[in-house]
Amino acid sequence: MRLPDRTVAPVIRPIEHFELPVPEERILPGGIPLRVLRMGDEDVVRFDVLMRGGQWNQELPLQAMFTNRMLREGTRRFSSFQIAERLDYYGAWLDLSSAVNYGFVTLYSLVRHFPKTVEILSSMLREAIFPEKELDVVRNANRQQFLINAERVDVMARRQLNQALFGDGHPQGHPVVADDYDRLSGEVLARFYHQHYHAGNCSLYLSGKVTPEILHCIEQHFGGEGWGGTKPSTSLPMYVPTPACGQSFFVEKADALQSSVKMGCFVPAQTHPDFQKLKVLVTVLGGYFGSRLMSNIREDKGYTYGIGAGLVPYPGSCVLGISTEAANEYVRPLIAEVYKEMERLAEQPVPQDELEMVKNYMLGDLCRSYEHVFSVPEAWIFMETAGLPTDFFEQCAQAVRSVDATELRDLACRYFRKENWVEVVAGK
Repeated sequence: MRLPDRTVAPVIRPIEHFELPVPEERILPGGIPLRVLRMGDEDVVRFDVLMRGGQWNQELPLQAMFTNRMLREGTRRFSSFQIAERLDYYGAWLDLSSAVNYGFVTLYSLVRHFPKTVEILSSMLREAIFPEKELDVVRNANRQQFLINAERVDVMARRQLNQALFGDGHPQGHPVVADDYDRLSGEVLARFYHQHYHAGNCSLYLSGKVTPEILHCIEQHFGGEGWGGTKPSTSLPMYVPTPACGQSFFVEKADALQSSVKMGCFVPAQTHPDFQKLKVLVTVLGGYFGSRLMSNIREDKGYTYGIGAGLVPYPGSCVLGISTEAANEYVRPLIAEVYKEMERLAEQPVPQDELEMVKNYMLGDLCRSYEHVFSVPEAWIFMETAGLPTDFFEQCAQAVRSVDATELRDLACRYFRKENWVEVVAGK
C-alpha cells in the first residue's frame, strides 16, 4: 500500500454548491403541519414541537421560559417523577427551551421505544398542570443560579448593553431582576400555556430513521380534533429599539479581577440584501481564531486571551456585538484597537489571500454545521422561526463565494461608524 506524502498539503477544493435535504411535507388530521426528514441508519429519531409564543408575547418577565420549563413537572396523567423515570428508562432525552417568538420541545428517542416516549410528550403538551410544589423547587433553583450569575462581570456588561441598545420600551431592554421569580405562579404559567400551547399554534419536525409506526403514533397523538384551540395566537408584536448610540457605560464591581468589555450597534436584519455579505466582513473582523481582532489584540498586544465579533438576529433587527475580558489597565487601549481595526477595514481592501481563507473557513463551517442527521432539522426550524426563505443557506453560500474586497470596504464604511456604537465596561 502506498502511503500519502505528508509533506505535501492536500488540494483545496472549493465548495461549489450547498443544498439541504428537503423535508417531506405532511398535514395531520386536524391541520398541524409535519415535516419529515428520513435520514440516517441508526435506530433513533428526533421529534421537534414548535409553539408560536415566546418572550415577546409574555405578560410578565420569565413567564414564557418557565411555562416551557414546567411542562415536564407534571400532567393530568404523569407526575414529574414518572416523567423523569420513564424517559430515563426508555433511554430518551428531552430538551425544553424558549426564544423571543417560539417555545421548543425536542425529544430524542430510540425507534423501538418511540410509542412510549411520545405518549409522555403528548401528555406534557396537552395536559400540563403546573403544580405549585414543583414550581417552588424549579423557581428557587433558578433564582439562586440567577443571583450567582448576576455577580459575573460578563453578565453585568451584557445586561447594560441590552438596556442601552434597546431602551426601556423594548422587551430586550428590560433585564430580569430577582423579584421577577417571586411573581411567577401556577396560574400565571397556565394562562400563557392555554393561550399559546395548542394545535393551532403548533408545527412538528420529525427526523432520523422514520418508520410507518412512528408516523402512526404522531398522527394518533397530534392528529384528530384540534387540542386546546385551532386558531393561531396573536402575531408577534414588533418593537422599535431606541439605542443610546455613541455612548459609553460603566458598571462597577469593586472586587473584579478583570473587566468585561462589550460593544454593540444595530445592523440590517437577516432579510436585508447587505446581511449575507456583512457576515463575511464580521468574520474578517472577529469571527474566527485568525481574525483581525484576535491577531492584533490577543497575539500582538496581549491584552486578552480571546475576543470575538458576531451577529445576533432578532425579529426585525440585528445586533453586531464585540465581546472580551481583559485586565483593568488594558480596557481603554483595547477599545481603541477595536476601532482602529474597524477603520483599517473601511480604508483598505482586505488582501485577496486573507479573503479567500475567510471564505473557505465560512463555507466549510456552513457544511460542518449541517452535515449531521439531527442538525438538518435545526436549519429548517431556524428558517421557519426567523421567517426566512427556504433557500436562505444557499443564498448565504452564494454571498460568501461572490463577495469581493471592494464590497467589504464599502460595508465597513457604512456600518463600522464609531458614532453608532455603544460601549459597556463592567469591572473595577
